[in-house]
Amino acid sequence: MKRALFILIIGCLVFSIRVYSQIFKFDKDKLEAVNVSFFIEGEALNRKDVIKVIKDPSVQEVDEPTFVRIKGVDFKNGTIELNVRSKILPNAPEFSRGFIGIAFRINGSNSKFECIYIRPANGRDSSQIRRNHTVQYFSFPNYKFDKLRNDAPGEYESYADIGLNEWIKLKIVVKSAQAKLFINDNKQPSLIVNDLKQGADSSGAIGLWVDVGTEGYFSDLSIHQ
Repeated sequence: MKRALFILIIGCLVFSIRVYSQIFKFDKDKLEAVNVSFFIEGEALNRKDVIKVIKDPSVQEVDEPTFVRIKGVDFKNGTIELNVRSKILPNAPEFSRGFIGIAFRINGSNSKFECIYIRPANGRDSSQIRRNHTVQYFSFPNYKFDKLRNDAPGEYESYADIGLNEWIKLKIVVKSAQAKLFINDNKQPSLIVNDLKQGADSSGAIGLWVDVGTEGYFSDLSIHQ
């Protein structure tokens, strides 16, 4: 009797994990390019199931909807985890920093979303000011990085010890109007946003986001909610 009860409990736990956790295999049928081009690379850069993403050069503005949208996801609260790696393209403009990150709570028309991204080229720069701009939050369309930097200097960006052309683990934990970014399994977050601009009740899709000058790689995407 006890053994049967134990098996039942374990079975329920496994079922719960399956219901509330999703590990994604990159499949073209489940992906939508939004102002980007993408390529499923299979095994690349010592990782399996890798997708390469490059921003459409016709999009001149920064902090725009430039991502691969994951179809069939409605994310409100929970945890997003994945590994990212970015290179700067040979023809990239001087201000390129390897911009790469995660867009979330994307609405149906891609006209509103939250995003946290990193600038790996800043992480080990000799300028402390640039180092302080390694991690960034913005909210499209009304709260891009420059507005947030002008309105509240230092509140929506921070430092992290990361670099170009290396795998970096990102974990974003979202609850209500708060989001925390954890990097490379650090116990303390690298960035805390306490007032997500789309509001506590917004929800939507998740996107693999890049910006100008970046050759971005994404792997090991999982979503828990």
